[in-house]
Amino acid sequence: MRITVTRTGGFAGITRRAELESAGRPDGARLEELARTALDEGARSAPVGVADGFQYRIEVDGAPVYCADPKLTERLRELIRTVLKEGA
Repeated sequence: MRITVTRTGGFAGITRRAELESAGRPDGARLEELARTALDEGARSAPVGVADGFQYRIEVDGAPVYCADPKLTERLRELIRTVLKEGA
């Protein structure tokens, strides 16, 4: 499963993008579970966030969903954090 996270907004307004492939990773099953959660919990259009907060576009095998600070579940935070930290 290919998971892409694009983070925009924040105080500096810098865009950050990273992508991960779950296949072959020791935590692949967990990432796929989190990605399915994102598809279920994410909005179909970009929500309004808070001033200086981050907005996220998460793509799971090309299917996009959106979310924004401060309304992220812990599962969405875990997925975003992992992809941005370990993805290319």
